[in-house]
Amino acid sequence: MDMILSALAEVLSPFALIMNLMGVMIGMIIGALPGLGSVVAISICLPFTFGMEPLQAMALLLGVYCGSNCGGSIAAVLINTPGTPQAAATSIDGFPMARLGKGGKAIGWSLSASIIGGLFSCVVLVVAAPTVASFALRFGPLETFGLILMGLTCISSVSGKKQLQGLIAGLLGLLLACVGMSPFTPDARFTFGLYALDGGMDTVAVIVGVFAIAEVIDRSERMLHEKQGTVINVNKLSMPKLSEYKGRIWNLIKSSIIGTIVGILPGTGATTAAFIAYGEAQRSSPRRDKFGTGEPDSIIAAESSNNAVTGGALVPSLALGIPGDPVTAIMLATFILHGITPGVRLMVDNPAVVYGIFIALAVANLLMYPCCCVTTRIFNYLLKTPEPILMGLITVLCVLGAYGSRGNFNDVAVTIGSGIAAYILRRCGFPMPPIVIGLVLGQQFEMSIGQMLLYKADMSWWTYIAQSPIAMCLFAVTALILIVPLVRHKMSSQAA
Repeated sequence: MDMILSALAEVLSPFALIMNLMGVMIGMIIGALPGLGSVVAISICLPFTFGMEPLQAMALLLGVYCGSNCGGSIAAVLINTPGTPQAAATSIDGFPMARLGKGGKAIGWSLSASIIGGLFSCVVLVVAAPTVASFALRFGPLETFGLILMGLTCISSVSGKKQLQGLIAGLLGLLLACVGMSPFTPDARFTFGLYALDGGMDTVAVIVGVFAIAEVIDRSERMLHEKQGTVINVNKLSMPKLSEYKGRIWNLIKSSIIGTIVGILPGTGATTAAFIAYGEAQRSSPRRDKFGTGEPDSIIAAESSNNAVTGGALVPSLALGIPGDPVTAIMLATFILHGITPGVRLMVDNPAVVYGIFIALAVANLLMYPCCCVTTRIFNYLLKTPEPILMGLITVLCVLGAYGSRGNFNDVAVTIGSGIAAYILRRCGFPMPPIVIGLVLGQQFEMSIGQMLLYKADMSWWTYIAQSPIAMCLFAVTALILIVPLVRHKMSSQAA
């Protein structure tokens, strides 16, 4: 109880609340800008958490996470161009509702569903994460190795159909994690004689480059061929009344459950959750014949599910240290940046931080309402801002953030170089999330191997592994994760 009260006091302190509020505002604004989204928003803000207390940093980033999910729906409603991929399902009925002169109402439905879905996932996170973590206390070096190995198989799930490219990108991330001095010997690796690289590749600098700078370059190229959509003006946010939810409560609960479950599964994400929930609502809603014409049931399903992903995705990240998507990978990088080791010991060694995250996530969801009320009118002008100005501003923030992380000009070079390299890899069809997953898990993976060799001593590998049923189960699950997609692909090829 003392830990909970301590975490509550820190999260509700003036500075942490301001950071959470700023995070939600920034997330909404960047999320509303088509083509950017949650990952870019968090990548931009991550360097500025340097010097903050861990909970203050997480309050900022969790605010960005929730705010960007909600902000993406605003562009979907006002210009029929989703600010984030997960808001694509919202535009199906959100934009038609706006064209009927109910843009404020459409944003109100979206906001209320997002808040309820997010709070629902918070409850699941509070219940599930400690339960999983209590089991994780039995983990030693071998079990940790098996767990991280299973986490690396997330590379397969986040790579979609580009399995080979995803594997190569994941290996590149592991190599980047090995740059610098070895943890076991006094040898420098992959530094090419550059003293600046002896300390390794700064995780923040690489993440900002891979996502934010690469996105700026990509958007700069595409803006030459794309036209900006017409914006529907909305002067006031209109929240739905409780009576308007009559007959829609079950859709809201069911969609929140779908979003939370999908969030827990590594490699799926908010976009998958939104379309699964939308499909289920279209199948079961008594008003399904109105879908596509401005039906609130559609917006409720899409928005409650995509924001419920936030709490669900944090369950494996906090309890096991496994990032299921780029956003949670960046969250884990934040722990490392602040000297906290993510993984199975997190909830034992830093319970106040974990409880603080629970509270900060709930506060971020509640702050979305006042933030959206304040910024609704701003979006009318923001979405009309020339894109070159926005891209230039984002680039400046990225450079300042990369330098401010450690006060090292070399990190600016790493950020720009990572951005250019990531843009080239994207153009060649390589997915970016595996790079971050490999980078974040790489150092822990190497350390677990070293510890495992030490504990193994003179035992044979089979004897060592046979002593741990948990490790054997983890290796079996890892094998299944890798084999099942291959079997399915083979069966579908034969059927065709």
